[in-house]
Amino acid sequence: MTCKGWNSLSPKSYLFSRHEFWSWLFEGDGAFGYSVLCQWSRTKYRGSWILHQSLVLHFCLMHMEILLSRLPKGREMELKKLSISLVVVLVLVLVLQILSAVDFDPYRILGVSRTSSQADIKKAYKKLAREWHPDKNKDPGAEDKFIQISKAYEILSNEEKRSNFDRYGDVGENQGYPQQQQHRQFHHFHESFYFDESFFHFPFNSERRDSSDEKYLLHFSHYVNEIVPDSFKKPYLIKITSDWCFSCIHIEPVWKEVVQELEVLGVGIGVVHAGYERRLAHHLGAHSTPSILGLINGKISFFHNAVIRENLRQFVESLLPGNLIEKITDKNYVRFLSNWKKENKPHVLLFDHMPVVPLLYKLTAFAYRDYLSFGYVYVGLRGTEELSRQYNINVYTPTMMIFKEHIDKPADVIQAREMKKQLIDDFLSQNKFLLAARLTNQKLFRELCPVKKSHRQRKYCVVLLTGEGDKFAKTYEAFVAFALANTKDTVRFVHIYDDRQRDFAQALLMDDEKYWGKSAVAILERRNNVGRVVYKILEDAWEGSEEDNFILLDLLAQLRTDPGLLSSDTVLPDLNDELAPVFFLRWLYSAIEYVSDCWDSVFHNNWREMMPLLSLIFSALFILFGTVIVQAFSDSSDERDSPLPQKEEPNEENEKTFSKENSRIPKKGFVEVTELTDVTYTSNLVRLRPGHMNVVLILSNPTKTSLLQKFALEVYTFTGSSCLHFSFLSLDKHREWLEYLLEFAQDAAPIPNQYDKHFLERDYTGYVLALNGHKKYFCLFKPHRSGDEGGTMGSCEDYDPLLHTGEARGKSSCSPGSKQAKNKLSKLSLWMERLLEGSLQRFYIPSWPALD
Repeated sequence: MTCKGWNSLSPKSYLFSRHEFWSWLFEGDGAFGYSVLCQWSRTKYRGSWILHQSLVLHFCLMHMEILLSRLPKGREMELKKLSISLVVVLVLVLVLQILSAVDFDPYRILGVSRTSSQADIKKAYKKLAREWHPDKNKDPGAEDKFIQISKAYEILSNEEKRSNFDRYGDVGENQGYPQQQQHRQFHHFHESFYFDESFFHFPFNSERRDSSDEKYLLHFSHYVNEIVPDSFKKPYLIKITSDWCFSCIHIEPVWKEVVQELEVLGVGIGVVHAGYERRLAHHLGAHSTPSILGLINGKISFFHNAVIRENLRQFVESLLPGNLIEKITDKNYVRFLSNWKKENKPHVLLFDHMPVVPLLYKLTAFAYRDYLSFGYVYVGLRGTEELSRQYNINVYTPTMMIFKEHIDKPADVIQAREMKKQLIDDFLSQNKFLLAARLTNQKLFRELCPVKKSHRQRKYCVVLLTGEGDKFAKTYEAFVAFALANTKDTVRFVHIYDDRQRDFAQALLMDDEKYWGKSAVAILERRNNVGRVVYKILEDAWEGSEEDNFILLDLLAQLRTDPGLLSSDTVLPDLNDELAPVFFLRWLYSAIEYVSDCWDSVFHNNWREMMPLLSLIFSALFILFGTVIVQAFSDSSDERDSPLPQKEEPNEENEKTFSKENSRIPKKGFVEVTELTDVTYTSNLVRLRPGHMNVVLILSNPTKTSLLQKFALEVYTFTGSSCLHFSFLSLDKHREWLEYLLEFAQDAAPIPNQYDKHFLERDYTGYVLALNGHKKYFCLFKPHRSGDEGGTMGSCEDYDPLLHTGEARGKSSCSPGSKQAKNKLSKLSLWMERLLEGSLQRFYIPSWPALD
């Protein structure tokens, strides 16, 4: 019965009798039944290997019972004895395995509990290691005991191994893959049976089908600490697989072939088992199996094409940067080789008869891109004859040449019919630097002049401190010639430009006048990583003469026997990075890289990883367009309500136009002024529509009529705007509200406190407030006193026809103080002009106070 057929059965078909089920399960030789039950038991009792082995024993006995029930009656007694013997042997084997597994307990060996800390475990290990060390303990079993102690400490000192032992009881090498080795002897029974995970609804975890993948298995810590840093030297091709993955089986032959081909070229290979390394699979963004991805420079790229050899090879090539190798011909080889001084690198020429640069050369160029520049010469192409003839190239044999300071003659050459990676690595690793490389950054200084590790590993650096230009060309060439004639493993020759590395040069030369404008040579040895060096400066300036060569050669010979010759001591500052790009270029490269990553993420990577970003983008767009639509409808409604709209904060030109054309055309023959009370407070101020303002006059009962008349005259010309409302506030009723509001005015008159005896005598009549209810701010008009300029505007009349209020109409105001009260508002019209221009100072408040 196939897996598909089993899943298609109705629920009633699952009802077996006990004997029918076991008979079907162990049909034939029992391999199918053993495979299913063995996998189920390992899943069911993953935490206990002993229970698993016991259940396997029970299955074996049941299998024997089924086989005996199928035998003919005549031979039943004859084979029953044989079955009993086999069962006894099987029981003994399983018991021995169980005892061997139970025997090794790292906690018991070290004498610590399962909750012990790492400090307690380390303390117990040191104590037992001293006691049972074979050199100190002559007991015959001391060596075995010491090995067990070391193995126990190795497991418990590693948190990952300790966790796996606590969870699975596994003490073997394959931590994290429980019970993998214990059942390998049974692997041949069921290695050819594969079932879907839905079979029996058991979460099967089968043995790894291909043992060749085991050496490429990756764990999370291994990936983060080793694989990612190594991806800056070579690309990695990683496969994500899992148990019971039929597609993984289909691509296995192609994967093996590609791995064998690419690994010898220098491509890193990795395999991640999604069942055991879920954290790593999720970190890589692989949510399905099989998945193939590439890793280079710490960046992940997914493979999306058909799994065939050519596609995988092209995928690896696409991971590499496109500018690693330059195509070289007779026209550009001189320029290419002459760049050694600008780039401060040796240059490599690769001669081959292949029209396309081989992948091996690209991988090599990527691995050594920080040290060497690579050029490729296709010897079968027209335009390379002069190049091949000049360097005597065999067009039928691949050739690799390294050029350093001299471009007319290669510094080193190799030729081989089959270029192997190991051969190329050995060749390039010996020629990574120029004969006298220029110290352009601190990293290069540390590589060329390493710290002394022991007396036998002394490394000396001979440093030429010189300048740029033709003036110092002769001394530099003489120094390079000396370096070429004295190549030794213990001495490195370098040079710096003292005008680019002033701090470094001053630390060695101490601003000695005899070296000003001249070259100097120093021999130094680094003592630690913080910059401490011992050194000696040649007494005279370096001119490259024979005498200078003999003096320097004699000093190097004396250093072999007397390291104390380096008598000076100093701490060198870090070198400036001369080849680092400027800030703008670094920013531009980072931006291009970020855009490229986003493009790849959107169109190539797993959509699950992009869902949060897409959700954020669509939410922002929805809010943006929603706001625009709401604002558009709001503007249209405002236009219907107000034929002559006025913006809340217009610019000067618009305000002037508005004030001249609109505000000067009154629509009514009077000014409608309402009283601001607790009844009208909400509608006239708190809930005032955006863009509307309420101009409020402060008055008292004695000055009410006169101030209202003057107020109407001053604001009459501004009544053409539907965005302005006019009100008055009784000072006798709402003095506290006004006092609270004026506290927020920066230039308002000082507000008296409750203990001021003149608290109730302060006169606020004639104050005008322009209140913006929506944005919670106001503008303040302070009245002019009797001595101010402006005089009076208008006379004391019994009735003002412009005033339209229920209380003031028809009343006389010819009192002695009415003229003085009217003078307070003499400049209100100018203040109104500035209000509409938006040039008045605004005083913001947190919220409008209640009007009691």
